[in-house]
Amino acid sequence: MSDIIKMNQQEIFDLSFANQKKAKSILKKSGIANVWEQNGCRVNLIGSLRMGLFANHRDIDLHVYSKGITEESSFAIAAQIAKIPEVTEIKCINGLHTEEHCVAWHIFYKHEKEIWQFDVIHIEEGSEYDGYFERMADRITEVLTPVQKEMILRLKFETPTDKDYHGVEYYEAVIADGISNMKDFEEWVSEHRKKPMYYWIP
Repeated sequence: MSDIIKMNQQEIFDLSFANQKKAKSILKKSGIANVWEQNGCRVNLIGSLRMGLFANHRDIDLHVYSKGITEESSFAIAAQIAKIPEVTEIKCINGLHTEEHCVAWHIFYKHEKEIWQFDVIHIEEGSEYDGYFERMADRITEVLTPVQKEMILRLKFETPTDKDYHGVEYYEAVIADGISNMKDFEEWVSEHRKKPMYYWIP
């Protein structure tokens, strides 16, 4: 953490870019997105990797869309992914019965000695959340200033490994409320999580 504090803006950006390059390489090498596409799904990258706000948390977010999703159809695709030798574990949350009309897959992939997590949400095409998080990511990218980008990345890099914060919490705290240090961010998250859940777009 002390090394991050000493870094200037360009050094923070360079470190983030190097990690993003690695993440994109792992995404391509894994073939996970390809499996969904081969099964007729539309695949979109979302989250920090889409926005250029990837720091050091080894996760990759994908939203995949198809018509008439059932547990059977989504599990059949996951079964194909399970055959990839580097996939060590797969977890599922079934939300087809909710207003989100989706199945969430958490796929753990081994790259050398690291475990990377692919968060893949299989969403009913044409439903309420079709494209929602892509629009969120693109809107954040549109309004983000270099100073805000630096602060978001700095906070991400400074976050202790035992803390679990959502990416959007960094974005809203910095962009909407001007948070500029870890202490204030932790307090912001504590208060923010007392509110009813909502999806923020600037």
